[in-house]
Amino acid sequence: MNLSEDLAWRGLIKDKTFESDKWLDKPRKFYLGIDASSDSLTIGNLAVIMLARRLAEAGWAAVLLAGGATSLVGDPGGKDEERNLKAKAEIAKNIDGVEGQIEKLFAGQKHQMVNNLDWLGELKYLDFLRDVGKHYPMSELMQREFVNARMNESGSGISYAEFSYSLLQGYDFWWLFNNKGVEMQIGASDQWGNILSGVALIRKKEAKEVHALCMPLVINKATGKKFGKSESGAIWLDAKRTSPYRFYQFWYNIADDEVADHLKVFTLIKHEEFEPLIKQQAAKPAERIAQKKLAYEVTALVHGNDQAKKQEHIAQALFGGGDVSELNDSELATVREELPSAKVQPGTPVIEVLVKTGLASSNSEARRLAQSQAVYVDNQSFNKDHLEANDFKRGRLLLRRGKAYKDSALVELAQ
Repeated sequence: MNLSEDLAWRGLIKDKTFESDKWLDKPRKFYLGIDASSDSLTIGNLAVIMLARRLAEAGWAAVLLAGGATSLVGDPGGKDEERNLKAKAEIAKNIDGVEGQIEKLFAGQKHQMVNNLDWLGELKYLDFLRDVGKHYPMSELMQREFVNARMNESGSGISYAEFSYSLLQGYDFWWLFNNKGVEMQIGASDQWGNILSGVALIRKKEAKEVHALCMPLVINKATGKKFGKSESGAIWLDAKRTSPYRFYQFWYNIADDEVADHLKVFTLIKHEEFEPLIKQQAAKPAERIAQKKLAYEVTALVHGNDQAKKQEHIAQALFGGGDVSELNDSELATVREELPSAKVQPGTPVIEVLVKTGLASSNSEARRLAQSQAVYVDNQSFNKDHLEANDFKRGRLLLRRGKAYKDSALVELAQ
């Protein structure tokens, strides 16, 4: 399968300026702009970075642009209100964090990192108006979707700074075309208008043809919103913001109707491995075969194979029919951090432990859970009134309320 066929199969071609997808099959040089509004990327950024990596693996030369200058202005795309301006020192710190994550994600694939502050920071305003602004009709700029949204009756308005953002991005493409030989820019579909700014500028100033490719925006079907930095519940690539446990669990709990698409977008899975995996998933959906593959592969890409193996073992012990007694000290420490936990004496009433771990808000609720046989120990229905020493394996057990695995707690015997 060549590159164009692979990208089409993965559903990664949405907007494009070239007529035939086969144009992609001849390796050239492309660039991807990366926002530096935070010191960590999210899984929304990860989707388009995986597109960049696929191009690199197919022989394209990759230029990854950190927006040291454009992040000082703020991208208005997809935003209902003005962004708060960030300090230069904060943006510089953010770039350091983002570049480290990109290096890991590219895993030895050749690429070049650049920072648009290196050329935009030296640009004189009058030169910019004459060399760039002159080529953008106001009628064209006013038709941009994000401008319309902000300028209509219910919109919050837009500042001149954010209005000018697409001109800066167009200048980036023009500069990279002239100085790095870049012939294509990629991004997510919410960047389509901004990306076209560069295509048009190069055509007008250089009378040369360059191209743009945008993949569909990855949407969280549960919320209807994109996987962005400013959305609540953002999944970060930085382990300090989203722990490897929670990162793995996010993918492990992806819905059945989304897992196939996410495997294509977020992992390097090949077509020949994908088809039998999805057939297994359809035959035995309760085993979550596809979700396990997705969670392992994405966690390995972002946090490394050791973390992926660790989180896989923890998930098997907690939710996959395994046993918490099998966890080693490091894995057990992770469970204590991520799940409610308690230490108890042998003979402690189950009702008391349910309340102590927060699985029940009161004794009366805990009593109702017990009476309705909604209490589980190590994934087995538990009908006794007390937790005795022989209910624990290696001094620990997993207590659960109801059938939802997320409502679990680690209970250990007090020493």
